[in-house]
Amino acid sequence: MVFESNYTVVKMIQNSANEFAEITAQLRRLKGGEFEPINYRTMFQYGLDFGAALLKLGVKREQPIGLISDDRAEWQWADIGIMAIGAIDVPRGCDATLSDLEKILSVTETEIVIAENNSQVNKIVSLKEKLPCVKKIIYFEPDLKDEVSKAAKDAGVELLFFMDMLKEGQIWRVEHKGEVEAEVEKGKGDDVATIIFTSGTTGTPKGVQLTHMNFLAQLDEVIERIYLNPGDRALCVLPIWHVFMREVEYVILIQGCAMCYSKPVGSILLADFKKLNPQVLPAVPRVFEAVYEGVTKKMRKTGGIVLKMFNFFVGVAKVHKRMQRKMFAQDACFTSTKQPLWWILFFIPWVLLWPLYFLGDLLVFRKIKAMLGENFRAGVAGGGSFPKYIDEFFWAIGVNVVEGYGMTETAPIVAVRPIAAPVFRTIGSAIRGVQVRIVDPVDGFVLGRCKQGVLQVKGPTVMKGYYKRPDLTAKAINEEGWLDTGDLAILTIHDELQIRGRIKDTIVLSGGENLEPLPIETKLSESRYIKAAVVVGQDQRFLGALILVDEEEIKNYAAENGIAYDTYENLLASEPIQKLYDNEIGNLISFKTGFKMFERISRFCLITKPFEVGVELSAKQEIMRFRINEIYKKEIEAMFKD
Repeated sequence: MVFESNYTVVKMIQNSANEFAEITAQLRRLKGGEFEPINYRTMFQYGLDFGAALLKLGVKREQPIGLISDDRAEWQWADIGIMAIGAIDVPRGCDATLSDLEKILSVTETEIVIAENNSQVNKIVSLKEKLPCVKKIIYFEPDLKDEVSKAAKDAGVELLFFMDMLKEGQIWRVEHKGEVEAEVEKGKGDDVATIIFTSGTTGTPKGVQLTHMNFLAQLDEVIERIYLNPGDRALCVLPIWHVFMREVEYVILIQGCAMCYSKPVGSILLADFKKLNPQVLPAVPRVFEAVYEGVTKKMRKTGGIVLKMFNFFVGVAKVHKRMQRKMFAQDACFTSTKQPLWWILFFIPWVLLWPLYFLGDLLVFRKIKAMLGENFRAGVAGGGSFPKYIDEFFWAIGVNVVEGYGMTETAPIVAVRPIAAPVFRTIGSAIRGVQVRIVDPVDGFVLGRCKQGVLQVKGPTVMKGYYKRPDLTAKAINEEGWLDTGDLAILTIHDELQIRGRIKDTIVLSGGENLEPLPIETKLSESRYIKAAVVVGQDQRFLGALILVDEEEIKNYAAENGIAYDTYENLLASEPIQKLYDNEIGNLISFKTGFKMFERISRFCLITKPFEVGVELSAKQEIMRFRINEIYKKEIEAMFKD
């Protein structure tokens, strides 16, 4: 599928609206918990109506429009309207801090901002002195509070209700027949569609300019790897403004499928699975981790013969699938293939284990899969590292979860493991039209297959550049057009990619040892007593770790072992609990589990406050290490005191 230079995202959606007019495009959650279906024709018309309303306000082509909202159907209508008239959306979620909003809206000199609710309107109004350009705020949710309206009036900001604007846009389109459609036709593929500010895991956010063609170029092959049928449903839980979800929307829309707006909250998500029966779930790895943890915790609570059966059959399934992957070349391969040997070694035990696997599927796995509805085809994990133990668990029980990789600067997809032909612990090969190479992190020399280095990307998906920052653009993209991702990667002998860590996260100990914290953190998170871990130790003699405690599991452990305590804090400080964590960490991070001597955790600090998006976590739920270092400065310093 090759798109012409004058093709845009809006024209793609327009084609879908014509082809799939009566098919449901959105399932909009109502206050009562029910879902309202909105078909393709209606969705696109709402978008054109809003575009008309913006034209009535005097919005020009290339004008930035703020879009501060979480997932909802109106977001899509607003975005279609903005792009239809050639304007540029500047999106962010409701978790955006005052500092975030000040930076992105002041840099882009935004005059009109769309805000979801009272809270977001209030944030923007409170920043009026620092955002003198803001003149109008359009809000999605009705019933704006009187005090918010008054504050806006006092600040000289005009408030407009989104649904009222749709009605005005409908009237304007009748009076100015064909003008919005004419603006749609003016669009070109190299027009900037959006300016997405990076979530700042390393510090200062940068405005990534993405064109319509950046998004469209990926659809050439991604729809072959993540295939859907018209009428299929995708359960959408990711931040809708984030580039991963943004491209997922286009993968859904070009195939005539429905976006079902849910939330990454266990009880809501599982209820929506049963109610909506989706075919696919695009989500960050933490969502799949939550599903895994929910299943395993339920089994442990049940205990007895049920828990033993679960552990036994999962163990059998993992062994059976490991042999199967070797026999059918479904493992990441870094040496010459030895398939005939694997068939000789594994065929008989693989056949003998099959009845046990079938029994496990009958008694255990089907019940787990039933939680995902009747039509579930695959999960798509992206936006962060997908832990091996989670990957292996879902593979073992027969739930297909494929991993993708990308970054905001590549709009975002570089590679994604195909649903139909997955290769374990890879993200698949680079999508068609995108070039990748691995270079030495020191001298930049291009490395061959099976050698770890820094991943560089080139192709039509690479951003136009950082907004108003040509200096940063030049640092990120060289003269030949290669974008330095900053991620460590390796190519298999079949050119599948495997991501090994992030070079910017690399910890350098005082002895000169370089190490990646992510594999250590992922391994620590396998413990039932550890919700999350953050490895620290830059310029120190040894490593330390902040350990986020699983309160429920620790209290269960205390009850099972007769450990008396008066307060939860005293329980964590007690010798038995400290010894428990010392043993857990020592067993997980050791030579036996593949870690080097200098990668072992010498000291740890137990923390209890859950990580929050916008505080310790970015919008895509990645750990923001610079924030962790600020928040837990005292605890980190205490770990390294002699």
